[in-house]
Amino acid sequence: MTAPTVRVMTWNIHGAVGHNPRFDLERVVALIRRWDPDIVALQEVDSRRALAGAANPFDYLPRALGIHAIGARSITGADGDYGQMLISRFPIVAHDVHDISIPEREPRRAIRALLTTPIGPLTVIATHLGLSIRERRDQVRKLIDLAAGRAPLVMVGDFNDWFWPGSVRKALTRVLGGRTRYRTYPSRFPLFRFDRVYCCPGTLLMKSGVDPAARALSDHLPVIADLRAGDVSS
Repeated sequence: MTAPTVRVMTWNIHGAVGHNPRFDLERVVALIRRWDPDIVALQEVDSRRALAGAANPFDYLPRALGIHAIGARSITGADGDYGQMLISRFPIVAHDVHDISIPEREPRRAIRALLTTPIGPLTVIATHLGLSIRERRDQVRKLIDLAAGRAPLVMVGDFNDWFWPGSVRKALTRVLGGRTRYRTYPSRFPLFRFDRVYCCPGTLLMKSGVDPAARALSDHLPVIADLRAGDVSS
């Protein structure tokens, strides 16, 4: 009998504006559906870029991609909202949205959710970190606190991490045993490993990959990872 798996996908969709450039939420959804993920974390969800009469992505994406959803709006204005989403086919038992912003920098959020999945209870943390080294160092400390004692756990998102000394990946790897290592930004000629999947225990991560076809839709490539049940003591 084949062991159950859970497919996770993380993608900075750049407001659903590709290299055209035009608002194209339907093509974003079509690419995600081709991978058939069970859990999807999306960053730069932006209703401000939608054309008049177009669907609000915070409403449309959950209907198109899953059953359960958490929206974390970090910027809200008269012209719309901006932030991230976590969408799941599996029931969300509990969740919270944490403000991990740094004063005088762009607001940032982290979504933490406990899901009931075929591989057992799974904590998911989805986030989008800041652009400066100082704020990322502060934010990663908060992420580690959110993850403490939560295994099995998967942490996904756009970590904006390119600087090795004191880097996000160095700090997270100490406490989360598995990670992806793909170059995802800029999507046309990827140089930086901004978008990642981390997990604890490391044995959760079975296989992973990216989708180069996404380069027409965003400046980031998505990361897709399959998870299987692992020994939480490893």
